[in-house]
Amino acid sequence: MSTGTDITAAAPTGLATPPETEGPARPPGQRSGGAPAQPAAPAGTPAPAGTAAARTEPVASKAPVRSPGRGLLAAVGRRLSAAVLRSAAILALLALWETAPRLGLVDATFLPPVSEVATAWWELLEDGQLAEHTGASLVRSFGGFGIAVVIAVPLGLLIGWYRPVAALLGPLLEVFRNTAALALLPVFVLLLGIGETSKVSIVVYACVWPILLNTISAVGNADPTLVKLARSMDLSTPRLFQKVILPSSVPAIFTGIRLAGAVSILVLVAAEMIGAKAGLGYLINASQFNFAIPQMYAGIVTISAIGLTFNQLLVAIERRLSLWRVPA
Repeated sequence: MSTGTDITAAAPTGLATPPETEGPARPPGQRSGGAPAQPAAPAGTPAPAGTAAARTEPVASKAPVRSPGRGLLAAVGRRLSAAVLRSAAILALLALWETAPRLGLVDATFLPPVSEVATAWWELLEDGQLAEHTGASLVRSFGGFGIAVVIAVPLGLLIGWYRPVAALLGPLLEVFRNTAALALLPVFVLLLGIGETSKVSIVVYACVWPILLNTISAVGNADPTLVKLARSMDLSTPRLFQKVILPSSVPAIFTGIRLAGAVSILVLVAAEMIGAKAGLGYLINASQFNFAIPQMYAGIVTISAIGLTFNQLLVAIERRLSLWRVPA
């Protein structure tokens, strides 16, 4: 019998741990029982694709950076090309006007070159005659135009909205709308005299009809769905006009206003040719009688420039009041 204690024999069978066998040495960095561990990458080295570091690393944008100066130059170039395209027809007309009299295609006595017309226009401007005649015409034209807008827009809204008023005034409107304004000029002169009142009154009469008829049409063509929806929300009549009728009628009303702006200048010039001592119409008529043909064309060009400027001003106001519209 052995006196020493045999630890291996005394230990229970299930708790015996076999001695660890020595195997081949693992290379550095290799996990036990697994794939070899990837060596640590030096600092600053990008992580391989598919790893967590690569997924979390922000991707730099590769889009080219445009300089602000280049974009500004491109925008200026587009604007210049659009301006040249819009003015090409006018430049061609001026070139034809300059060359046709000089080449003998037309009589230079009755159609002088545009350079001579420009010289005459500058002389009238220096003498102060052009400013005097232009100021007189603008006061008459804009005064009559403003009065026509104040009268025609509310009256058109009233006639277009209330059927009894339309039935009452409809026949009377049909009679006067088909009577030319210049045909009534002798009547205005006989009743109101040859002074400023008759000229402003004939402008008012001529400008009322385009505004009035377009306003009536705009109210009558308002979207019935919007009107029914507004009524279902218990909107009062003033609120209905403010929120539905007026916004939807602005484009058609301004179409009539722009037509009236052109009519105000044309009718006034004709009225000034008959009886006036100042104004662009008087300047054109007097230049014709005195056979000052370049001055006559200078007055005509001034009237065209005023009409063009006035129309562009009305277009800008229309865009300002129609910001709610969705562009097509």
